[in-house]
Amino acid sequence: MKYTLLLFLPVLFFSCGKSYLYEENIKFQNEEWIYQDSVSFQFDIADTSKLYNILLALEHSPEFSTQNLYTRIATEFPDGNRPSQVVSLELADQTGFWYGECNSTSCLFEAPIQSNAYFNQIGIYTITIAQHMRRDSVPGIQALSLKLEDTGATR
Repeated sequence: MKYTLLLFLPVLFFSCGKSYLYEENIKFQNEEWIYQDSVSFQFDIADTSKLYNILLALEHSPEFSTQNLYTRIATEFPDGNRPSQVVSLELADQTGFWYGECNSTSCLFEAPIQSNAYFNQIGIYTITIAQHMRRDSVPGIQALSLKLEDTGATR
């Protein structure tokens, strides 16, 4: 009996994590985000009643030169509609303390883009993110990830 319990403990710990419908990580060549290199994430929505959290994760160098990163985020809906907006990702406080988890080579910052989001249309969605810093390249950006977390709730 004691050994049976020990066999199931790892299953309990590892099966209780977050449930992602979609997760993709894109690394930047030479740790630099070039202005014309927008990043696109594409996923399929089959159920319009479910609620999701949309999360953006940014990996950057601890020597990144600014406390924030301006981005333009566009969402293309299955019907072709494509709204966009400029979003400032606040990576550090005014004293230079990085938000997120840092080690000697990188910092990982995760931001909720939208909580309890729902999608009105069934089909393929594309979220495109471009750096919007008004310069050709932003050094120190290592990777960008998008996660679509299934909240388990419906609307």
